Amino acid sequence: MDQTCSGLFRTRSQVAGKIDHTLLDPAATGSRMVNLCREAVQYGFGTVCVHPVWVATCTRLLAGTGVKVATVIGFPLGATLPRVKAFEAGEALLAGAVELDMVMNIGWAKEGSWSAVEADISGVVQAARKVPDSLVKVILETSLLTHSEISEACRRAMAAGADYVKTATGFGAGGATVEHVGLMARTGGGRLKVKAAGGIRTAQTAVQMLNAGADRLGTSAGLAILAGFEEIDCKE
Repeated sequence: MDQTCSGLFRTRSQVAGKIDHTLLDPAATGSRMVNLCREAVQYGFGTVCVHPVWVATCTRLLAGTGVKVATVIGFPLGATLPRVKAFEAGEALLAGAVELDMVMNIGWAKEGSWSAVEADISGVVQAARKVPDSLVKVILETSLLTHSEISEACRRAMAAGADYVKTATGFGAGGATVEHVGLMARTGGGRLKVKAAGGIRTAQTAVQMLNAGADRLGTSAGLAILAGFEEIDCKE
């Protein structure tokens, strides 16, 4: 059997609902947002993920469709002041976002200032909790961290009340790996979900990440991933 057909995820519909259909190109225009939302509805993606300035537009375009709007906070470096991240989160939620992908302060993690890291995450979580059913995902940028730092970041995200940890922004030096996704999933122990993002462009890679423990995929290549399933005959 093709490797794409192995494990828990075999069909394009199963995978589509796990995808955050992402457009974070700084030059993206309103017409591209219209197309992004149209694709999300047509193909059954779970969310669209866009910059905060486009949240209100996508919320309007997706009203009544069941597709949710996600946005990024402190993106892409994570070095924004904590109170600014919390304010940005609140404004994004007011505009209609229900999922927030915030970038952890990576410098603080590297120097071992874990209490500050946790407090930074907590500020965004507290803003999110004012909106029912909202989610917070913490982007770790795992290519910059050691295994022990990844594990500690996951523990701090859990302690702060986050819902997910996420591998990468897609703007850094590296993206998602099966090894890192598995480590994050094991550390979370079922209490903290994992979003794999960065470099996920094929059906095979998408399924590998899901089977390694990811619950969500962040990618701008969602259409190509789903097209990959059309070329594969997966037998139940």
